Amino acid sequence: MGSMEPTEMQEFSKQVQEGGEESLTSISLAISIFAVMVAMVTVLGHRSHTEAVLMQSQADDQWSLYQSKKILQESLAVVVEQMPLQPTTDPAATKALMAKYKAHIAKWDVDLAEAHDKAEGFQSGREHAEHQAGRYDLGEALLQISVVLSSITLFTRRRSYFVGGLCLGVAGLVIAASALYVH
Repeated sequence: MGSMEPTEMQEFSKQVQEGGEESLTSISLAISIFAVMVAMVTVLGHRSHTEAVLMQSQADDQWSLYQSKKILQESLAVVVEQMPLQPTTDPAATKALMAKYKAHIAKWDVDLAEAHDKAEGFQSGREHAEHQAGRYDLGEALLQISVVLSSITLFTRRRSYFVGGLCLGVAGLVIAASALYVH
């Protein structure tokens, strides 16, 4: 996203002070630029909101996987605990089956840790996307207000509305750009 440099803003402000049609043309151009920026920031905000929803869905899926594996692991642990209490005609086969079940339980310990870490990662991604979306939303709102304030200048011919709109527009761009630096 491009923004006006301080020297460009000074030149623009000077043009507004000089008045006349050239000034109104410059104001109209600035309004158009702010309107384009509103559209760009709106798209970025929508993408961030969508990313947050997708990340939450993926986190929910991982937590469901975690819970199902945890239930399976706990159920098998109960079976392993009960096996020595059951009568058996083949102690070697029972011992082999217990070893197999214990190996499954040990594997699920690793699987559970992985599912937990993935779910936490998706939740962290969701939080990041939500923080970005919040900044894009605020930037978008400020840019929209700047378009309205600047437009009032065209009707009233009062420079103060444009200066206010320009300041809000710049603030909106800075806030929207700061979304890129959210950790």
